[in-house]
Amino acid sequence: MRIYKECQYCSKELEGRIDKKFCDPQCKSAYQYQQAQQQPERFYNKVDNQLKLNRRLLKNFNKAGKATIRTNQLNSEGFNPNYFTHYWKNTKGDVYLFVYEYGFLKRTENNMDKYILIQWQNYMEK
Repeated sequence: MRIYKECQYCSKELEGRIDKKFCDPQCKSAYQYQQAQQQPERFYNKVDNQLKLNRRLLKNFNKAGKATIRTNQLNSEGFNPNYFTHYWKNTKGDVYLFVYEYGFLKRTENNMDKYILIQWQNYMEK
């Protein structure tokens, strides 16, 4: 008596080992990708992805080391100011939030919300 098994991804008949689950590596990979997509995003991945996006946006909008940009422009690109790695307080008492080496400070000037963007400097370590 022969037992017929099917590939878990494409349902083709399997040949070979009795414990085989997939017909080829592509079906195995596709099945695992499909399963991963059905799982909710892990908290760590969500935070890490947002930090990476925030850093990339701050870097792109701050080519010279210091820049000013409207908050709605940065936020429309997916920036979320609630995700940062550390902060630095200057002598005036302003608290800059940093995403790795790129920092930002929210300001309101002329009834318009803006971010002042800076880059980490050696003197900030003190």
